[in-house]
Amino acid sequence: MTARPRTWVRRSTVLAILGVGLIAAATIIVPMLLPPGPRPAFQLPVPCGETWTLGTYPGHGDNDVDLFPDKGEAWGRPVLASAPGTVTDAGINGTLGGRTPDNPDGPRGRGGGYWVRIDHGRRWETQYLHMLEPPLVREGQHVRRGEQLGRVGSTGDSGAPHLHYEQHRGFEKVETYFDGAPSGITRDDREYSVSRQSNNCDAGASKTDQHAPA
Repeated sequence: MTARPRTWVRRSTVLAILGVGLIAAATIIVPMLLPPGPRPAFQLPVPCGETWTLGTYPGHGDNDVDLFPDKGEAWGRPVLASAPGTVTDAGINGTLGGRTPDNPDGPRGRGGGYWVRIDHGRRWETQYLHMLEPPLVREGQHVRRGEQLGRVGSTGDSGAPHLHYEQHRGFEKVETYFDGAPSGITRDDREYSVSRQSNNCDAGASKTDQHAPA
């Protein structure tokens, strides 16, 4: 039996490696090119029954929402997952700075400080920024709606304790919806706020409760 030339073997090996690489890339890229699915049934990322003020200000970023409790201290309040999903980031975004309950006027950091990002499937995700301490969840962990992610703080580029929150559809940051209704926080051309009560009441929500009308 005639041995095949080494160049043929090398070429076959390279083609095989390229084929595996293309398949791996396709599994990542193709889902990103598909249109987003229906909006998950997002709830406010705070405990059931609590009323919070949602606000923005000039230069904050369109569709970015800052949340402050209407009653009581903001420091240390629970931050909850607003829909079931998989944690894709849990750690430090930027730098932490030095603002704590004992030193609320300490130096600011940069970025989001302690934060969590959750993939809710069908190209929807949420982000939770400026938390007080390292998140209670880890990358790759599946979380239920209402599961605690961390506590409200003022790490990163934050002037006061609050929760900075975002919803993303595909590559686009969109107006936040809670309990099936738009939040009303959209443009950052002026300072304004609205008050909303949390209906994030069933931490054991099943997958049948995962999506709401788009």
